[in-house]
Amino acid sequence: NIEGAFATSVDRDGNINLPKVGILGVAGLTFKEVKEMLFREFSKYYTGFHMNVSLGSLRTLRVYVVGNAEKPGSYTVPSHSTIINALFEAGGPSKSGSLRGIELKRSGKTIVQFDVYDFLLKGDKTKDVKLMSEDVVFIPPIGPIVAIAGSVNNPAIYEIKEDTTISQLIEMAGGLNAVAFAGRAQIERIVDNNRQIV
Repeated sequence: NIEGAFATSVDRDGNINLPKVGILGVAGLTFKEVKEMLFREFSKYYTGFHMNVSLGSLRTLRVYVVGNAEKPGSYTVPSHSTIINALFEAGGPSKSGSLRGIELKRSGKTIVQFDVYDFLLKGDKTKDVKLMSEDVVFIPPIGPIVAIAGSVNNPAIYEIKEDTTISQLIEMAGGLNAVAFAGRAQIERIVDNNRQIV
């Protein structure tokens, strides 16, 4: 019979090192998944045992949210935080801030450009990367905007990219609702301070 207690830290590569078991990768796993993996690994060497796993304090990161943020500044966030977590901490973009071209800068280089619309409208988090200490989240000024009203599911003001079509805008607005007449759409545009209707 043996009794033991092991304390280990997750290294920069997302691994832990335990006696007898060796090096195990835990990056991206939930706490429950880590417990199950540890039980499996120890089962290779011991039988009829009881095991308790507890989590110590998480390390934190210092990141900066700058540009057109609601509350720009320096923030301390948990080590597993992503761009979205930093945006929530800073209150998101201000009214003059872009949702479509948010940049993550690391050591003076732009690592990724994050479009919040991909997350909000499609649930796509592929570019919502994990943060590292001293990262800078830069929110540029808002780009071109259009308003869509009438028989759509989500009438609102949307920030668009330069090559956005009317059908893409309607899709962003949740599509036409049940009472919409799809045979006619009216576009109002300001050109040289004059209102034009198409």
